[in-house]
Amino acid sequence: MRKVYKDPSSALAGLIQDGMTIMSGGFGLCGIPESLILAVRESGAKNLTVISNNAGVDGIGLGILLESRQIRKMISSYVGENKLFAQQFLSGELELEFNPQGTLAERIRAGGAGIPAFYTKTGVGTVIADGKEVREFGGEKYVMETGLVADISLVHAWMGDSEGNLIYRKTARNFNPMMATAGKITIAEVEHLVEPGSLDPDRIVTPGIYVQRLVQVHAEKHIEQRTTRKRGEMEVPAGAGEEV
Repeated sequence: MRKVYKDPSSALAGLIQDGMTIMSGGFGLCGIPESLILAVRESGAKNLTVISNNAGVDGIGLGILLESRQIRKMISSYVGENKLFAQQFLSGELELEFNPQGTLAERIRAGGAGIPAFYTKTGVGTVIADGKEVREFGGEKYVMETGLVADISLVHAWMGDSEGNLIYRKTARNFNPMMATAGKITIAEVEHLVEPGSLDPDRIVTPGIYVQRLVQVHAEKHIEQRTTRKRGEMEVPAGAGEEV
């Protein structure tokens, strides 16, 4: 089975359609499947439900799908960096299902592991628990959360081979590996594509059995919040703050 496609659009060809649920990996702007997101925009698919820790920023990542009004609902943890998201949500254009970050991660992991639901203490006694089953275990209350599965998972990896085995780098490892397991179809974009047998087996995070399609891309390294020191400020002396 040939898994490598020539470009992101061909990797999505025949799969994307209106009303689908899509998982999109990454944390902030680190490790987002930016090229595949662009291909989703070019597909014109509408009324999408997107599961992602955050919604990108204005003009980058999932922000471009908000601009094109292709997302109907977001299932997320943090969306505070996107002004357009706030505008669409407050105007009623966009539906939002908020999750505590750990709960979102576990819902995705559970979906990938075939676990339909689990109980957690997070959210008990808050609006998070509204409308959900609450049970008591060992004298403590727990709220039931359901696992998440997507029609398509879009992930970004630092390196992969043509069989779909993937290695992630640093912060980009957040959410991408678990989303790769929770998609009925998983499409990966990789920065470096190598031949089978080239990867150290002990470094492979996502086995190729979870990946149906992949494409090599050139990844832009965006900075979500740029913080700089004013020119001429005093440098901290070497060794300052060290214990003696």
